[in-house]
Amino acid sequence: MTAPLPFALSFGVSEQLIRLTGFLGVLATLMVIEVLAPRRRGAIGRWQRWRGNLAIVVLDTLLVRLVFPAAAIGVAVTAEVQGWGLLNILALPDWLTILVSLVALDLLIYAQHVAFHAVPLLWRVHRMHHSDPEIDVTTALRFHPIEITLSLILKFAAIVALGVPPLAVLIFEVVLNAAAMFNHSNVALPRALDRVLRWVIVTPDMHRVHHSIIARETNSNFGFNLPWWDYLFGSYCAQPAAGHEAMMIGLEEFRTIDDQRIDQLLFQPLRQDTIRRGA
Repeated sequence: MTAPLPFALSFGVSEQLIRLTGFLGVLATLMVIEVLAPRRRGAIGRWQRWRGNLAIVVLDTLLVRLVFPAAAIGVAVTAEVQGWGLLNILALPDWLTILVSLVALDLLIYAQHVAFHAVPLLWRVHRMHHSDPEIDVTTALRFHPIEITLSLILKFAAIVALGVPPLAVLIFEVVLNAAAMFNHSNVALPRALDRVLRWVIVTPDMHRVHHSIIARETNSNFGFNLPWWDYLFGSYCAQPAAGHEAMMIGLEEFRTIDDQRIDQLLFQPLRQDTIRRGA
């Protein structure tokens, strides 16, 4: 069993403060870099998109706190106290338990992402994330509340089944949040640096391919944090066919400014549009 955290866990101010500070710090930093060194010039004004994207993250946050007040760390604390899960049974060193937990949770996120593209009903929910006609750091926050709810339920089940310790959950949540904002950001990285980083983390150029309007590119590069799963399972696409500056981002069905309003985003799963399935 891993050593207890040196701060409050369940409903703890410290845990929430760490996550909030990390989130706001990364978000603000990337927003500034996007202005100073953008990878692409957007055809749509930021605020026309940001209103809906930021409203969605506020709504998602309120939903999570209302429906799942204990959140993932609370579930991990309960599993640890009760001795539930594989890692609570195995006598592994603390560092190895945390490492295994982080890799396993990342694989889970990859598999979930593939499923949300492959299953028509799940794609209806997930496509709101892809319907952003541009991609920047705020796109990382644009997930339908139904998808957030389903993702949390799956994460809770994995935490209990594996016996993921609370410290590993906290590290994973903070790192995944930061990685998702980084790889969705409209930040220009030197090509040499991008090639090196792709071995250990999903870069903006790598993930941008996933937001292409071309279906075969959309159904590639599913990783959010670690890039290894795309390499291992054959879902990696190095570059978009049209190049990063010229590629079209989003979905053909949802390209108007009105489609970016919060009401249209929330009701988007009900719209009778073509469902694009995974490969």
